[in-house]
Amino acid sequence: MTNILILYFSRHGATCELACQIAHGVESVPNVEAKLRTVPDVSTVCEQVAPSIPAEGSPYASLDDLRQCDGLALGSPTHFGNMAAPLKQFLDTTTPLWFAGSLTGKPAAVFTATGSMHGGQESTLLSMMLPLLHHGMVLLGIPYTEQALRETVTGGSPYGASHWAMESHGLSGHEKKLCFALGARLARTALKLKTA
Repeated sequence: MTNILILYFSRHGATCELACQIAHGVESVPNVEAKLRTVPDVSTVCEQVAPSIPAEGSPYASLDDLRQCDGLALGSPTHFGNMAAPLKQFLDTTTPLWFAGSLTGKPAAVFTATGSMHGGQESTLLSMMLPLLHHGMVLLGIPYTEQALRETVTGGSPYGASHWAMESHGLSGHEKKLCFALGARLARTALKLKTA
């Protein structure tokens, strides 16, 4: 079975919604399974330690989750045009995987959610791509052959899936289609690279 890790941080649930839609796309491809994982929030109190198991939602990611995956979808809410600190903090712990080349040649994609239309979706997607490039991953976007990318008036980008949260509305139809397409594309690419 080919394993796609969907690793994300979500503060208010929008990025988690994207992750779930991407998982549907991943699992639409035969012989591919999606594994949803999150990262703990960063504490504002230095002495506080996050619990080892989240109270609800996806389990926390480990370096083994990354090491064992055949492909990766990485997601974060937009924080001032950049990925959220908890995701960046987790990625900063991946140096052992970088030294070993554990992610080299594996496909990856990125996704984000913002509270405003011009909140920095594309710069956030690009910020998440940088560590993946350093890891030697093969980056995938969403091609304009996806009709929803040409029609969306909410989220969606050739750089990756995105969502404009606009006052807590759920994902738009176009955003769901683009998430599904990105997940399926990631799954198909992982299958091809794994068997090559």
